[in-house]
Amino acid sequence: MPQSIEYHKLMTEIVYINLPGPGEPVDGMTGGELLHGFLADLYRTSNPDIKNLVMALCSKWNVRYVQAGDTGSVRLAKGSSRLPTQDTD
Repeated sequence: MPQSIEYHKLMTEIVYINLPGPGEPVDGMTGGELLHGFLADLYRTSNPDIKNLVMALCSKWNVRYVQAGDTGSVRLAKGSSRLPTQDTD
């Protein structure tokens, strides 16, 4: 009788959120821009409980916040990307 194979999918995709995000929503923003601003606002909270929750969720979902100008910032262009050289948690 064949044995079952144990399989674990490892999540290797990482989402980078470049900071700062948009400060305020404005007419004509795309959904991505609105989400960028929303996620940046969550990161900037001064409430330590919310900050801990946001960081726990980031860890769970492989999301990283990157400050503008860091060597780890990510810029995506059509057909190419520059991956970060270091983890900026």
